[in-house]
Amino acid sequence: MSKLKLSLGCWDYDRTRALMDGTVAVDGIDLNYLNMPVEETFFRMLRHREFDIAEMSLSSYTVSLFKPERPFIAIPVFPSRFFRHSCIYVNADAGIREPKDLIGKRIGTPEYQMTAPVWIRGILDEHYGVPVDSVTYVTGGEEEPGRPEKLKIDLPPNIKVEQIGPTQTLSQMLLDGEIDALHTARMPSTFLTGKGKVQRLFPDFEAVERAYYRDTGIFPIMHTLVIRREIYEANRWVAQSLYKAFAQAQQVAYQNLRETAALKIMHPWLLSNMEAVVQEMGEDFWAYGFENNRKTLETFLRYHYEGGLSKKLLQPEDLFAPETFEAFKI
Repeated sequence: MSKLKLSLGCWDYDRTRALMDGTVAVDGIDLNYLNMPVEETFFRMLRHREFDIAEMSLSSYTVSLFKPERPFIAIPVFPSRFFRHSCIYVNADAGIREPKDLIGKRIGTPEYQMTAPVWIRGILDEHYGVPVDSVTYVTGGEEEPGRPEKLKIDLPPNIKVEQIGPTQTLSQMLLDGEIDALHTARMPSTFLTGKGKVQRLFPDFEAVERAYYRDTGIFPIMHTLVIRREIYEANRWVAQSLYKAFAQAQQVAYQNLRETAALKIMHPWLLSNMEAVVQEMGEDFWAYGFENNRKTLETFLRYHYEGGLSKKLLQPEDLFAPETFEAFKI
């Protein structure tokens, strides 16, 4: 029986590299792994559906579920997870010393529907008393002018969003004080070049993020893996085959992080850091699967709804192929 030939758009991660180099095969699938930065993958998949399978922004995927055609279905594989307290930047002259000082301010964000800002807005609201609708959001390119939302969004009237000018960038606007703060996924260049004019809201972000994890048990999910729905409907078995292969590839990455004969990662204190992470978060600290991520997914979906991006409050079961609900041993 010939294998199904499918293309995958995904970045080069340690947890997926065994799929890219062929160390791990996908049962029944001849996989063409296309290594691309996330922004390119998302844009090409959301606008043109160029790939059969793709890494996808969790927020963009959730927005797509409210489109009539519902073009994708996901499996509970999460190539990107990230604590985002470090990704809130402020202008040093804006008078922002604590989170509540953000209320009433103008806050940049490359796209309102990006996953990272969804988490940031939700955490600021729930844990620091900064309501989602208490600021004005300013959207556009962070380093290069022009960045439209990848998907058309229809927000409630209490959410205030403005588009920056055609020659402006959020990074420069933050430095110049034209916006007071920035919610983003990538560090703005002016944080490095602005001579202290651009600062983090949480300078000691690691301690803040560890405290957040101890309080909530949540390691925020940024990206999931989606399959074009017509491929899934014609070949329902691909969901489990892909899940199994991605989980196997992740196990290779876990093993490499624990290798002591020679360091595979350029980090001199990798072993001590790994042991600290495992002590704090457990052996499977980057968990795939449905049930063991339920609380994280429920929290994200609540933030997505409260931020006006979801038309109704979805449940985690609404996101994934049902074949992947039950975990199995690799």
